[in-house]
Amino acid sequence: MRLLLTLGLLVTLISSPLVTPNLTAQEPAKVDSSAAEKAGWKLGTQTYTFNRFTFFEAIDKAASVGLKYAEAYPGQKISKDMEGSMGPDMTADQIKAAKDKLQSAGVKLTAFGVVGLSKDEAASRKTFEWCKTFGIEVINTEVHEDAFDVLEKLAAEYKIKVGLHNHPNPSYYWNPDKVLSACEGRSKWIGACADTGHWLRSGLNPVECLKKLEGRIVSFHFKDLNKSGQGAHDVPWGTGVADVPAIIAEMKRQKFAGPISVEYEHNWLESLPEVGQCVVNFHKIAAETLK
Repeated sequence: MRLLLTLGLLVTLISSPLVTPNLTAQEPAKVDSSAAEKAGWKLGTQTYTFNRFTFFEAIDKAASVGLKYAEAYPGQKISKDMEGSMGPDMTADQIKAAKDKLQSAGVKLTAFGVVGLSKDEAASRKTFEWCKTFGIEVINTEVHEDAFDVLEKLAAEYKIKVGLHNHPNPSYYWNPDKVLSACEGRSKWIGACADTGHWLRSGLNPVECLKKLEGRIVSFHFKDLNKSGQGAHDVPWGTGVADVPAIIAEMKRQKFAGPISVEYEHNWLESLPEVGQCVVNFHKIAAETLK
């Protein structure tokens, strides 16, 4: 009977227009990610979503809802049984343990951030070297333009892009016009980490922001919120005000390819079912959009 009920739940989730908040962490929906994968959309979680837990726990949670990718953030404790935190200061043993955990969970790191970088080449190189060890594709940061000469050099050398992330107004890159001006004259290695939720918190339209940044988007911190402006909180994708179908359609139009991180900053201790809903809804909308 339990098996029949579980199968029935999965069929309902996959066939419904959008998943509403009734998914449990114990019964994650099985979704077809093939359309997104073919488009080069690597949907994963920003492990900051699970910042009340260790990195190992965050990876287990990501895998449990069908995610194959993740973005690490600096400072997250590695595991309950190991000292140290995620980032360039990890020892060789800590790096091996993290790699083994990722491999066993079937999850790959695609991004790292939001992390501080600088014009100090030796210090920034240490971060790039660590990211190379994990096969990371994008480093997300809010570094200012005075570091760009060094970062552009390192990005080209390591084949790792730099994404300029937008926190809400009045942060340095809250407005996409600032990101565009900062990137002017720079190579493909420096671009935008598009945080759709923080644009909403700044009173901006995510689709219009994406249009402004065409050709410069290297990664996403994807969010949907219950409302625009300050005081808003995350909701399962497609159930809020972000117009997720329009965002995904714009990604398709721009032929975006790269990491997309679920960064769910609400209901911190029990957000996994809602993250699972985001995954189901994204792949359903993506499959319809990419037909």
